Amino acid sequence: MKSSFPFFVLSLSLLFSPFFGISQDRLKNIEKDIERILEATKAPGVAVAVVNRDQTIYAQGFGLRDVENNVPMDENTLLAIGSSTKAFTCAVLGQLRDEGELSFDDSPRDYVLDLSFYNDELNNNIIIQDLMSHRTGIPRHDYSWYLFPTDDRDSLLHRIEHHEPFTGLRQQWYYNNFMYLTQGVITERITGKSWEDNIRERFFAPLDMTRSNLSIDELEKESNKAIGYELHQDSIVRAMDYYHIAAMAPAGSINSSVSEMANWLKVWINGGKLREKQILPESYITEAMSSHAVITGALPDMTHPDMYLSNYGYGWMINSYRGHYRVEHGGNIDGFSASVAFYPTDSIGIVVLTNQNGSAVPSLVRNAIADKILEEEYIDWAAYYLDQQGEDEEENSADEDEDDSTEEENAATPLLITTPSHPIADYTGSYHHPGYGRFTISAHEDSLFARFKLMKFYLKHEHYDIFEPLQVSEDYGIDTTDSSPLRFNFTTNDAGEIASVKLRIEPALDHPIEFKHEPEVVELELSEIQIYEGEYEIAGATIKVYTKADGELYLFVPGQPEYQLLASGDDLFIFKDLDGFKASFNKSAEGTVTELVLHQPNGTFTAKRKG
Repeated sequence: MKSSFPFFVLSLSLLFSPFFGISQDRLKNIEKDIERILEATKAPGVAVAVVNRDQTIYAQGFGLRDVENNVPMDENTLLAIGSSTKAFTCAVLGQLRDEGELSFDDSPRDYVLDLSFYNDELNNNIIIQDLMSHRTGIPRHDYSWYLFPTDDRDSLLHRIEHHEPFTGLRQQWYYNNFMYLTQGVITERITGKSWEDNIRERFFAPLDMTRSNLSIDELEKESNKAIGYELHQDSIVRAMDYYHIAAMAPAGSINSSVSEMANWLKVWINGGKLREKQILPESYITEAMSSHAVITGALPDMTHPDMYLSNYGYGWMINSYRGHYRVEHGGNIDGFSASVAFYPTDSIGIVVLTNQNGSAVPSLVRNAIADKILEEEYIDWAAYYLDQQGEDEEENSADEDEDDSTEEENAATPLLITTPSHPIADYTGSYHHPGYGRFTISAHEDSLFARFKLMKFYLKHEHYDIFEPLQVSEDYGIDTTDSSPLRFNFTTNDAGEIASVKLRIEPALDHPIEFKHEPEVVELELSEIQIYEGEYEIAGATIKVYTKADGELYLFVPGQPEYQLLASGDDLFIFKDLDGFKASFNKSAEGTVTELVLHQPNGTFTAKRKG
């Protein structure tokens, strides 16, 4: 029997588009709401744009892009969008798949031959789709790039091999910027072009994103750009330096304006098209905004029963907002926060960019606009934010009262006044981890300072060999009131020497990251080390010391491996691959080497030089 109703196959663009556009009248008085949100959050400024189908129906800036010079924000001001970049990086892979260059089921190691993971399970089973939807089981290890930035993308990629997973492959969703770096490198290896050039040619050019850029160096050349700010101690608005994300760019380096980001949203709302030009394949659009991993259960609650669901697609987070399917991704980088969102079944897109660090503004403004444009019941999001802040303060106050009570209970127990186990100089030197990088600790008078590539920390002694890092700023100096939960925990080897420092900088792991202490190595000329060559006798055994073609000094004990010696001071050498072992040489009054002294965890032994 034939159906009495005709059967139609709707294209994606028709399925996700109402037949009539939405009037800007729905946003009446939105300016008042946004101003109240800025006031509640103490944010310097914000810019917003709203898209309906293929039209930008609203774009405006609020507040200041430059507080010191009282310069207003507008819809063309450039701000960092942070991790909202990720949808661009995935989209390049979507285009390459459509071009027949790859499959999302392929191993990333098929395209990046020098890529290795922590173990064989990951090496043999990870596929590209796992990178796109954060399903590798490898935690963020974000300090690996944030504290140890580099412009060498391959060098950063090679750190992944040393990043320990916290769970099995595809067992739990966990955000990972390094997996987006890897996607960027895949595009580079396939196309022979940089990730940056791919973004410019594939998206910026066809979407008329003429002022959008991909680095701080480019941003600083622009006149209409925002300065990033932080809210210090809940009341002080102070400027932050731009963060040069360098080689990690595919995870979050785009700087743009709301007026240009609006065109990016139009592509997603209109089945991959902008002005009838197909930018992204329709099939990829559908797949990217579908759920590929569960972030959390995100059950509805009594306060907001119509807000639930928390899944991840390809560079997009999937939620249900007041009964509307929402596809969104936030972004945070020093001094800036962002939210880029669209509601496909409503053909609505909203982009919110602010120059406040770690800010609630993007989500609050996005929700305020969405409520009006989707004609949902009004929620005062500024008041909601202040209520939440009040609840947090009450909880913190309760915690402080509990801590005070505990201190009173333990008042009879005296606090130990402790000192470091070693002289300050013993903690100095270089510290290294292959999955992170190298930093140095130096001494100035009686204080220790840890120096990273972009940051410096004063190490405030807490107790024993544990120190609290306090950031040193050129503008603000050392703020001792700004405490850190991080601790530098120094450990010793069997010889009692400072051997490493442990830092709990990856919260998903149940143990700290250990950086090995590398004493300073002195570069010597070949003629300067050849004076130590010879045979040294101890207890009837002969120890040989010699140089090789590589110009390095070596030591050989019968029945043991060959050891390379690295100069560490006057007549002092350390064993390259033997922790806690040193060799020193004694000389006669005439300056002739007469003895080899071996310093080992189990004692000190002297060998006489033959001849």
